[in-house]
Amino acid sequence: MAAWGSTLWLLLHWQVDLKSVLIYLAVLLMMHLYTGLFITAHDAMHGVVAPGNKKLNTFIGTVTAGLFAYNYYGRLYPKHHQHHRHVATDQDPDYHGGNFFLWFLSFARQYITVWQILLMAGTYHLLQHWFPLENIILFWMLPAVLATFQLFYFGTYLPHRGEHEPGNRHRSGTQRRNHVWAFLSCYFFGYHYEHHDKPYLPWWKLYQEKDRLLKENERV
Repeated sequence: MAAWGSTLWLLLHWQVDLKSVLIYLAVLLMMHLYTGLFITAHDAMHGVVAPGNKKLNTFIGTVTAGLFAYNYYGRLYPKHHQHHRHVATDQDPDYHGGNFFLWFLSFARQYITVWQILLMAGTYHLLQHWFPLENIILFWMLPAVLATFQLFYFGTYLPHRGEHEPGNRHRSGTQRRNHVWAFLSCYFFGYHYEHHDKPYLPWWKLYQEKDRLLKENERV
C-alpha cells in the first residue's frame, strides 16, 4: 500500500513526456503495484495477511481491494472461496469454457459492477482539480486496466484453461520454474497448482512450495 500510494503520488506530479521511455516503464511499474494491491486483498481472503487478527486482516483486505478500482472485499470474498471449492466447473465464478475473450467477458461480468464504474468516473473528475489529465490517465487509470488483464491472464486463464491430467484434483496448471518471471508476471501466482494445494501460504512463499514439489517429484 505504501509503495502504491507514494509512487502514484509522485507520478501524478511528474512532467509527462510521451517521447521518454521512462513514462512507459512508470506505467508498467504502477501496473505491477496495482496487481500487488489485489494480491494482498486475495491473501486476506485466505486469512494470511494478519494471521491471528481477523479484524486487521479484513481491514487490510478491504482497503487494498478498494484501492484497486473500488473493488468490494465483501463481494470478492465469497466468490473467491466458491472458486476454490468448485474449480473449473459450472459453479466456479472464475471459469468459462470459451475462448480468451469470452472468458474475460464472463470474468468481468462477475467482478465489475456499475457502482465501481460510477465511483471511478467520479474520482476521475475530482482528480482533475489537482492533477494533469494525462497523468491521471497514464498512472491511475491505465495501470488498473492493465493489471486487471494481468491478473486474469496469469492468475485465471493460463492455470485453468484446457484439460488437466487425470489425478490433478485442483484442475490447475502451473508455470515452469522461473522465480523472477513468476514474480514479475503475477507475484508467483503462476505457480497456481501450488496455491490451490496450499491456499494458506502467502504469495511470497509460493516459490518455496514450487521448489519443494519439484524436489519431491525428482525423488519419485
